[in-house]
Amino acid sequence: MSNVVSESSERVRQLLNKVNEHVWAGRTDHTENRTSFRYHQVVELVNLEVISQSPNTCAIIGFESEEGVRRNKGQLGAAKAPDALRSELAKLPWKFPVNKRLVDVGNIQYMDTNLEKAQQQLGETIANALEKKMTPIILGGGHETAYGHYLGVRKSIGKEASLGIINIDAHFDLRSYDEQPSSGTMFKQILEHDNMSSYFVVGIQRYGNTQELFDTADRLGVKYEYEENMHIGNMDKLTSDLEQFINQHDYVFLTLCTDVLNSAFAPGVSAPSPFGLDPSVVRSIIRTVTTHKKTLSFDISEVNPVLDENNRTVKLGAYLTNEAITTFLGGEIHDASS
Repeated sequence: MSNVVSESSERVRQLLNKVNEHVWAGRTDHTENRTSFRYHQVVELVNLEVISQSPNTCAIIGFESEEGVRRNKGQLGAAKAPDALRSELAKLPWKFPVNKRLVDVGNIQYMDTNLEKAQQQLGETIANALEKKMTPIILGGGHETAYGHYLGVRKSIGKEASLGIINIDAHFDLRSYDEQPSSGTMFKQILEHDNMSSYFVVGIQRYGNTQELFDTADRLGVKYEYEENMHIGNMDKLTSDLEQFINQHDYVFLTLCTDVLNSAFAPGVSAPSPFGLDPSVVRSIIRTVTTHKKTLSFDISEVNPVLDENNRTVKLGAYLTNEAITTFLGGEIHDASS
């Protein structure tokens, strides 16, 4: 058993590429006054294999893959998102005391067409971070990131625990994987092989999914909410539904596909939507879900810097990721004496 674990850890270590520290750069207002610090002043670039258990810590994991998008015949460019998101996170204020940490364990680089191997390696990395009491923050990549995310959470919690998957997305991603998995098949893969997992997707576009996909969702017992019902003045019912879903499970993870956002705010995605969600709605959902102790982790996927305009989508993606980190770490500290 120990040899298997050692070999698995060695594969992950080899695949995790240390992030160039220059990605984490930004304005420095003060070098000692912590209330003036920004992300780039507190982030720690670490080797996950040697770090000890570290509660109150968010661990950033990059997944530089867009093979699933290519297989799904989408527009490429999402593999560049992890470092682009880091560069925008770096500039944001850090509002936590010294006992709250942010570590960056590196990027899993996708080197060939073996998507399944890359997803397994992402899963091993996530499971390792969870074992060390950290909260994984995964920066995709295409939305195939979500399957690797699932593999890591399931490995960590065991086969018998019930798992709720919450996806903020315009699409079901329940396509057939008979030929090969892609960025549009992940949740069908999960639901057909794991009867201890359930799926709730919010932001569904009526005309962004075929009738076959709606039929598949109904057959698999998927819970979903239409985009047209989701606006900032009408969040009470959705919040109640999310809380009920979370309470029905032992653990939950949250995944965000940025093509759910209105293209006026997020043009840099593979499948932009003119009828997408307002960022304030997505922010509210992230806060609601990550507040719960059952929620283990968060990923953001489908940010495409190649297609972006003036870095708008990358910056929005970083702000939404910051919302997740902030809530996971217990909210902002407003008392300067803390």
